[in-house]
Parts: sequence; structure tokens; C-alpha cells
Amino acid sequence: MRVYYDKDADLSIIQNMQVTVVGYGSQGHAHANNLRDSGVSNIRVGLRPGGGSWAKAEAAGFQVAPVAEAVVGADLVMILTPDEHQQRIYAEEIAPNIKDGGAIAFAHGFNIHFGLIEPREDLDVVMIAPKGPGHTVRSTYTEGGGVPSLIAVGRDPGGQAKEIALSYACAIGAGRAAIIETNFREETETDLFGEQAVLCGGAAALVTAGFETLVEAGYAPEMAYFECLHELKLIVDFFYEGGVGNMWYTVSNTAEYGGLTRGSRIVTDDTKREMKRILTEIQSGRFAREFVSENQAGAPTIKAMRRMSQDHEIERVGERLRAMMPWIQANKLVDRAKN
Repeated sequence: MRVYYDKDADLSIIQNMQVTVVGYGSQGHAHANNLRDSGVSNIRVGLRPGGGSWAKAEAAGFQVAPVAEAVVGADLVMILTPDEHQQRIYAEEIAPNIKDGGAIAFAHGFNIHFGLIEPREDLDVVMIAPKGPGHTVRSTYTEGGGVPSLIAVGRDPGGQAKEIALSYACAIGAGRAAIIETNFREETETDLFGEQAVLCGGAAALVTAGFETLVEAGYAPEMAYFECLHELKLIVDFFYEGGVGNMWYTVSNTAEYGGLTRGSRIVTDDTKREMKRILTEIQSGRFAREFVSENQAGAPTIKAMRRMSQDHEIERVGERLRAMMPWIQANKLVDRAKN
């Protein structure tokens, strides 16, 4: 594994490029603002006219245009729209308008690895994938740090693709932490697995099941919320700071003994076997095909599951309790009016 830092990159490469950022959501706003703060002066933001992000990008001082117009003349086009929209946007708006010999970049390898996008032969194809949500990419940068990022080269007809990726990664702050070289397959498959089995799917399911278990046993929902959701951030911070051992060192002996002797009863051999099945579905492309089909049908499954999640008691209890803790809102990473 090769790891790079600011000293290993030439920031002037990206500073001297005309860059178009397609999308201004979580990752898009972070990349655009970090690039600008790192001295990239020629930035356009490509968006859908009438979309909710247009006013946010303009309010941040960016030149905004429809995607087809924004990519004209760009040296590098970074696609930061949701995965399910990228294939159409590339085919209809980017490919016919991006200049010959330009570069196209992604923050996740999904569309390239699974063959949904097949870029023109003359284009450099790179990936700069921060290992964190866009709001963290931005907040960490403004605090003087950076979020570690992966880089990969899918195609290099211009002979400078890796140097471009390194320069871009440093401009969004990754060189302050670590830039790790990988490939599109490895990034895509490990990222999807982490999201599904641990970070998003696994963690949310565990928290919700714990909350339900306590409430069904007659305990106050507020107590269940604090024990199973609110305090999770404290534990994750210990993980983040020093690994699993740091967490065990920090908690009480009672918590350590109970956790070590009971945790494996929750995450069992059956759980790990299911994780392996999930990984196989990702590797085989089954999940990608399912996801594409879901969106072609209008996303009925995810819309229904979103409604069910939003209607869950844990959300109502949490909203009420968070209102009693104004410091959470005062220091929140996600402000939907701006990013």
C-alpha cells in the first residue's frame, strides 16, 4: 500500500486547471469550497436548472451553470451527483461537451467498476474518494486538518493522471492526513460493504433493535434513546481516536467485561456468514443490478423504507430530546439551507 502526503504532490497542477464540480450536495459543496480555499481559482459548478442546490452554490460565490454548459472547456470534471444519476448525466451532458484530452474524476468507483459509465478513450479517468461524508471533509479542512482519501487511476492517456489525482486530493485536504493509492474495484467493493454491513446498515439496525428491546421491556423511550443512540457518539469517538483497545481502556470495568462477554452473542457466527453473503452480492454485481433496477422503477423500496424509518418512535423521541440540547444544533455539521 502506497501512502502520500502534501509533500508528495504538486498543488500547482490543480491550481492551474479549469475545474468543473458536477453536483453541490454533501461532497460537492465540500470539494468546491476546499478547492477554492486551496487556490483553485477557476471553478464552475454544474447543476440541474431549478434544483435546490443552485441557490446554495450561487450564495457561496461560485459560477453556476447547467451541466452541459459548465463542462465546456474544463480540464477536469469531478462528478459528485448521486450514483444513480451519473450514468445519464455523463452520457447526455458530459460526454458530448467535455473537451478532448480532458480528465474525468469520481469520488466513488461504482459507475466505473460496474461498467455503467464507459468514458471516452481520450479522457483521463481518476478517482479521489474521501473516507468520510462531505460535511466532514469540509469541516475538517476548515479546522486545519483533512480527511484521508483514496486515489485510483482508471485510464491515463495523458500520462499525468496520478499526478492530477494527487494534486486534487491535496487541494481538498487529504494530504494533511493520508492519500492511499488503490484501484476502482477495491474502493467500490470495500466501500459498499462497509456502508451496508457496518457503518450505515449494521449500525442503524443495531441501534434501532436495542431501542426497541428496551421500550418493549417497559423502559422509558428517553432512557432507551440515550443508552442506544445518543451515547454511541462517545464510543465511536474513542474508536476514532485510538482504536478498539482505546475504547475498552476508557470505559468502566463493568462495561468492558459485559461488552467482551456479551458482544459476540449479538454479532454471532451467523452474522458474519450474512456479512460474507452481502460481500458476495457486491462482488458479483448483484447489488449494483438491484440498485439500478430500483431506481429505474422510481425507487419504491427506498422511499417506503425512508417513510418507515422517519415514522419510527426513535426519531420522534430523538427530535424532542435534541431540542433540549441546543449545543448540538449550534455545532451541527449538516445545515440543509447551505450544504
